[in-house]
Amino acid sequence: MKLKIFQMILCIISIYALSACAELKDTGKTIGQGTKEVTTTIGHTSRDIVQSIGQNTQKVVSDINNSSEN
Repeated sequence: MKLKIFQMILCIISIYALSACAELKDTGKTIGQGTKEVTTTIGHTSRDIVQSIGQNTQKVVSDINNSSEN
């Protein structure tokens, strides 16, 4: 009788532990997806800024070359 009670308690604890693991896994996924989105946004923004700086630098160099030729 005591053995069955012990087994039931052990089963309940195991089920509780497994459900806690599933919640932790879901939380980890949520954090990972959020991190991926933030990283992607930062990367795209950095790329756009560098492209803009490059284009503006080309314009300035062209203007300098054109004014020195005249």
